[in-house]
Amino acid sequence: MTPDYTDRSAEGRLPDDAACLVRLSAALAAGADEAVGAQLRHAAQALDPVQVDEAVLQSCLFLGFPAALEAAAEWRSLRGEPPDDADPLSSPDREAQRRVRGERLCREIYGSAYDMLRGNVADASPALDRLMVEVGYGSVLGRPGLDPIRRELCLVAVLAVQGRDRQLHSHLRGALRLGAPPKWVNAALELGLERAPGPARDRLRRLWEGVQERRGMAADEERNPDVH
Repeated sequence: MTPDYTDRSAEGRLPDDAACLVRLSAALAAGADEAVGAQLRHAAQALDPVQVDEAVLQSCLFLGFPAALEAAAEWRSLRGEPPDDADPLSSPDREAQRRVRGERLCREIYGSAYDMLRGNVADASPALDRLMVEVGYGSVLGRPGLDPIRRELCLVAVLAVQGRDRQLHSHLRGALRLGAPPKWVNAALELGLERAPGPARDRLRRLWEGVQERRGMAADEERNPDVH
């Protein structure tokens, strides 16, 4: 039987730093300027500044440059001078290595669906496929400074706020593949759903229930394979 993690109780389910980052990401996705400011002020007291820099940076991939730039400017007003870029692959001559890093991380998140994803995106737009891997995963999501699980939890909240079913499904599964405890994933989802449109909330909770059910069935099949 698949454990039920959909108890809608986000408090106490995430480490404090992860909860802070997820709340910030949800506020950014909702375009809630006052809430973003409040979360940044809290983050200035509670978090490693590099974590916040990375959470704001990755928001540009899902929310666009205007939202990321405004948040970055407000964060700088709180923290002062920007930090040095700590990514060892950020220089122009490391493009090939960023691409390899992007391919590796994308495959870790999508698992067996990776080849299908690449094919579908390339069919829709070869340029988007290249940008997704080289820029999205290689240049942004693969950076040091914020671990992959916390990045995925932030993205779960962002996509829940936006009601992006297909992408949310992929990143719910991606968070689990990377090793996030299901209760952490549930908590991130619920923090996002607090800012999601009301009609979308039940639909997205059912989507998460389906992810859990399929995950439980796959685990059962692995433990008890059919013999023919």
